[in-house]
Amino acid sequence: MPWRATCPMDERTQFIAACLLHEESMSQVCRRFGISRKTGYKWLSRYRTGGPPALAERSHAPHRQPGAVSIGVERAILTLRAKHPHWGPRKLRAWLEQHATGTWPAPSTMGALLQRAGLTVRRRRRRSLGGSESRTAAGAANDVWAADFKGWFRTGEGRRCDPLTISDLYSRYLLRCQVVGTAQVELVRPIFEATFREYGLPRVMRTDNGPPFAGRGGLSRLAVWWIRLGIRPERIAPGHPEQNGEHERLHRTLKQETASPPQATLRAQQRAFDRFRGIYNEERPHEALGQQPPATRYTVSPRSYPEQLPNVEYPDTFIVRRAHPNGDVKWLGRRVLISHALAGELVGIEGIADGRWQVWFGPVQLGWLEARRPERLHHHAVTPNVLPISSV
Repeated sequence: MPWRATCPMDERTQFIAACLLHEESMSQVCRRFGISRKTGYKWLSRYRTGGPPALAERSHAPHRQPGAVSIGVERAILTLRAKHPHWGPRKLRAWLEQHATGTWPAPSTMGALLQRAGLTVRRRRRRSLGGSESRTAAGAANDVWAADFKGWFRTGEGRRCDPLTISDLYSRYLLRCQVVGTAQVELVRPIFEATFREYGLPRVMRTDNGPPFAGRGGLSRLAVWWIRLGIRPERIAPGHPEQNGEHERLHRTLKQETASPPQATLRAQQRAFDRFRGIYNEERPHEALGQQPPATRYTVSPRSYPEQLPNVEYPDTFIVRRAHPNGDVKWLGRRVLISHALAGELVGIEGIADGRWQVWFGPVQLGWLEARRPERLHHHAVTPNVLPISSV
C-alpha cells in the first residue's frame, strides 16, 4: 500500500521513529501508516544501513544497460562521420559493416548518437514530383547514361566553374565530373570521347534541352555525333529536371561534398571532384542499390568506341539525301532547310501519304515535309520538334 498523501520523507521519518520506540509491534505501526509489513521492513533496513539519507527515493533506472554503445564503437562512428560529414546513419552503418569488424548498432541508435553530438541538421522534407513515363528504363549498366552541367559557381579566386557530369543511371556510377570552360561542343566532345573510349557506348543519352545537347530544330552537332555512334538522344521536358531525378540528386551530393564552400582554384576544384568521384563510386553506400557502392553494379559496355565514325543507314524504301554545308537538302527541285547541325550528313525521307513525307536522321524522326501544291513547297520546310526525340 502507498504512503498517505503527505510528504513521503516526513512519513518515513515518523515511521522509523515509531519503530525505534518499540511501543507497538511492526504490524501495528505499518497498519497505522498504511503500508505493508514488507515495505516497513524495507525502510527500516535502509535506515539501519545508511541512516536518514537512505530514506530518500532511489532511481529505478538499471545500473547496467546491456545495449549501450561502447566507447570504442561510438568513437568509430564519430570518426567516420567526421570523414564523411554528409553521410547519414544508414550509410555509416552500411560502410562499417562492409569495411570494419564488430557489431554495429541500428541506424536509429546511430542517429541518436549523432544528434547528441550535435552533428545532425533537420532537413526540410522535399516533395517528390515523379518522373516522365516516356523515359527509357535502365534495366542494365549502360542502358541509359545521363549528362548535364551542374549549376555553375565561382571558385575562391573568382573564376567561373562549370562542371560536366556523366553517370550511368542503372548503377549510379559517376563516369565523369570534369571542369569545362563553357558549354561548347569543341570543349565538351573530347570529354565524351574519352569517356566512350574508357567505358564503351551507352544505348541512350538523357539530357536537358540546353546547349550543347540540343540546338535549333532539335538537333545539335553533339547529338548528331551520338546518333552516328548508335546512341539515341533522349530529352527531358523543358522545365522538368525531376525527369532526370537520379542525376539531379547526384548533383546535390556533389555540391555538398565538393563546393560548399568552393575550392580556391579551378585546379583544386578538379582535384576535389576527382576525390569525390573515387569515394562516390567505390566506397559510399547508395540507398537505391541496397547500401552498396555503384562500383559493385557497374560493368563497362560491350559496345566499344569505333575508330571510324559509321554512317547512318536507311531502309531501301527511303529516299536518301546528303545535306549541304548550310544544312539544307534539294527536294522536288527546291532547297529545304533541315538543320544546320546536319551539314554533310545523310538524311532519310520516307513517303507516308500523297504530298507528305517524314524526314529522319538515323532512328530519329525530325519532322515532315508537305507539298499541297508544288509551287508552295518552300513554305513547308521541316517542322522542328514535331515528335520529341525522346519518343522515337
